Amino acid sequence: MVEDSAEEKFFRENYAQELQGKKQDPELDEERNKVKQQAMKTPGRRGEQIKHEEIDKEIVRRYGLKRNEKK
Repeated sequence: MVEDSAEEKFFRENYAQELQGKKQDPELDEERNKVKQQAMKTPGRRGEQIKHEEIDKEIVRRYGLKRNEKK
């Protein structure tokens, strides 16, 4: 795993907050599709890698919240 620079940490935190602001799961799916499209246009960019990681974390976080609500 690559150590994040200060700029990458700042970007990651801001993007995570942006994702948490999205209220519905279809919005996350739409965001994931946008990131995939951009990654195909410009492969290997660190920003898209960070976005993929943060989207995955947000999906897992929401899944955990839903699972705890059902209990």
